[in-house]
Amino acid sequence: MDSTIQICGRKIGPQQPPLIVAELSGNHNGSLERALRSLEVIKAMGAEAAKLQTYTADSMTIDCQGDEFQITGGPWDGSSLYQLYQKAHTPYAWHSALFKKAKQLDLIIFSTPFDEEGIELLEELDTPAYKIASFELIDIPLIAAAAKTGKPLLISTGMGSSEEISLAVETARSAGCHELLLLHCTSGYPAPSTEANLATIPDLKARFKVPVGLSDHTLGTKVASAAIAMGACLIEKHFTLSRQEPGPDSSFSLEPEELKQLCNESQYTWQTIGQPNYAPTTSEQQNLPYRRSVYAISDIKAGETLTATNIRRIRPGNGLEPKYYPQLLGLRAKGPIPRGTPLHWNLINQPTKTGP
Repeated sequence: MDSTIQICGRKIGPQQPPLIVAELSGNHNGSLERALRSLEVIKAMGAEAAKLQTYTADSMTIDCQGDEFQITGGPWDGSSLYQLYQKAHTPYAWHSALFKKAKQLDLIIFSTPFDEEGIELLEELDTPAYKIASFELIDIPLIAAAAKTGKPLLISTGMGSSEEISLAVETARSAGCHELLLLHCTSGYPAPSTEANLATIPDLKARFKVPVGLSDHTLGTKVASAAIAMGACLIEKHFTLSRQEPGPDSSFSLEPEELKQLCNESQYTWQTIGQPNYAPTTSEQQNLPYRRSVYAISDIKAGETLTATNIRRIRPGNGLEPKYYPQLLGLRAKGPIPRGTPLHWNLINQPTKTGP
């Protein structure tokens, strides 16, 4: 499996700048105009991609008032599952307009389907990729259906055990997915930064031989930047035009200037990673002459013995390297060596080798 995938010609992988994906989710607040405006702002703030969620309340759950269908705690406390999804869904009728708008903006757009009907709609719109949400990690038939399209597949791993992630990956591959990316995720809303466990990112990469990103629900941008330093090649964050106009996910979403900050920080962090390097960099070259070397620190007469009182390891670095200092002690000067002279072997009488 290749460690790089492509979405709309954009390579995503360890050697590429991180792709920033702004998740619109339900923060359109039921307004197509707001959703379209959100795409414009996402593009203006520097993100390369936007993501939708493709579902209806009926494709997610049933309208039932049983206790197990009620949400307790978190940002959606007091709603039933059906009420939440009825409020937060992006109507199927909007999808064409949103895809068209993104194309006009040269903004990558794709979506998270939650059932086969959603996949069919997205195929009609020629979505360039699919994301599987954390909650659907265990929906093996859904993963298989998305994989069969042959499109790149992004699978979020929130709440998943190692065994569940392995089964999802095996399902995707066996169903025809050749471009797979895993998204490390902590499915808290918001997620505490202390539960980010970013060390999972390189572990996922090593285990499954795929590029790995982060679907981030922590507040702010710091965790995302740290994730890039850990090897994340894609960052997904929820986006809202304003948290003052509450949407279903607005409490843990980035506002426009924060999204811009994320894009800038992500690029900066990625540039600092570079490659393993054990040679002086360009900026270090000018400082090489100021490392230590061995110098005469007093006038030395011809034939005089070199000692700790007349030679020393000091800056600059024009003489013999400090590692030769122990060998120099006890040797004699060939000729006079003025104070401040860098020592070199041609100034020193070296012992004559005897025997074989």
